[in-house]
Amino acid sequence: MNFDDTPQEAAFRETARKWVEANAPKELHAELSKSSLGRIRLANHDIVDVGKAWQKKKFEAGWACLHWPKEYGGRDATPIEKVIWQQEEGVYGKLTQPFQIGEGMCGPTVMAWGSEDAKRRHLPKLAAGEEIWCQLFSEPSAGSDVAGLRTRAEKKGDNWVVNGQKIWTSGAHYSDFGLLIARTDPNVPKHKGLTMFFLDMKSPGVEVLPIKQANGMQEFNEVYFTDVVIPDSQRLGAVGEGWSVSLTTLMNERMSIGARLATGVPEMFEFCSNLMLEDGLAIDDPAVRSKLASWAVKSSGLKYTSYRAISALSKGERPGPENSIGKLVSGMMLQDIATCAMDLQGAAGVLTGSDEETVQGQFQQMLLSSPSMRIAGGTDEILRNIIAERVLGLPGDIRVDKDVPYNKIPTKGR
Repeated sequence: MNFDDTPQEAAFRETARKWVEANAPKELHAELSKSSLGRIRLANHDIVDVGKAWQKKKFEAGWACLHWPKEYGGRDATPIEKVIWQQEEGVYGKLTQPFQIGEGMCGPTVMAWGSEDAKRRHLPKLAAGEEIWCQLFSEPSAGSDVAGLRTRAEKKGDNWVVNGQKIWTSGAHYSDFGLLIARTDPNVPKHKGLTMFFLDMKSPGVEVLPIKQANGMQEFNEVYFTDVVIPDSQRLGAVGEGWSVSLTTLMNERMSIGARLATGVPEMFEFCSNLMLEDGLAIDDPAVRSKLASWAVKSSGLKYTSYRAISALSKGERPGPENSIGKLVSGMMLQDIATCAMDLQGAAGVLTGSDEETVQGQFQQMLLSSPSMRIAGGTDEILRNIIAERVLGLPGDIRVDKDVPYNKIPTKGR
């Protein structure tokens, strides 16, 4: 595979580079460059407000969701042009963190399963930064088993009435809309009784409670539904086919997380090149060098695995189960690198966030954030099963509840 730009791609890159240089908020460059290891936090700006402004500016110039069709707010760009844009946007791409779930997961799901009216009503607003979307999948009682969810949706005339709870919903506290998967038929096996909807997060009966995290931030939320009314026109896919619809979201999610997740490899190399241990620089220590080499190899593998996904997209294919590989490896690397950095720092690892201690603070944030990356978008165990069964073709796990009606599965508290 030739990774050099074609003449057309080189011209596209030059146009993108000039636009970014002329329009990017350069006053935020230094701060954004230092926030790659933990969650994005700006000292004097709200990330949602700044993100909306940057998204709007990109949209007006044709650089937002540029791989989407023009009629839905995009540019009809090729997958390769999307990658080129992300490379040229660089650190400023972090400003649109509030829109990553909408652009990378919810938008493609609405595009694949929604009505034409829903697409034209919501996708351009999402691309323009006027609407933020979240994903309402995980539940306290279901754990990694999304199909084990208990949130119920009951048909009442032309509407559905929803009751239940979701948890670990990223960005729900500032989202305008959300994708919701709910159980509509408890009398069939759990994967067959689900239906997908989208809803206004300001609907009566929706309550969002932020979760305080160990790293001091509040990105995740609990969301409660009490007699929430959703019109049937906001259903995605057929009744009872919510699991099939959810796979579109989940495959895009794993590709999005795996492609965007900063593993900290460049920062770790720089850190080890400057950290003085008892016997000299950390990077001269054979054990440290061995770990750095291993991470460099994995990082290269992630890059080329991502290129494989891009090649599939360029052929018009949807993201497949192989995208679980990138998410699995990057999530583990993130935690391993953070743990190693903290070990090397010793007692200095308790320092965080001020002046010369910025690097230590970044790795501390990385360590505190990293466990969530091994859960979000599917736990390591779920991803390993997907890779084993759907990529490698190995025999599936024994599932004793596979063909049992959901309401007949023994469980506590139902």
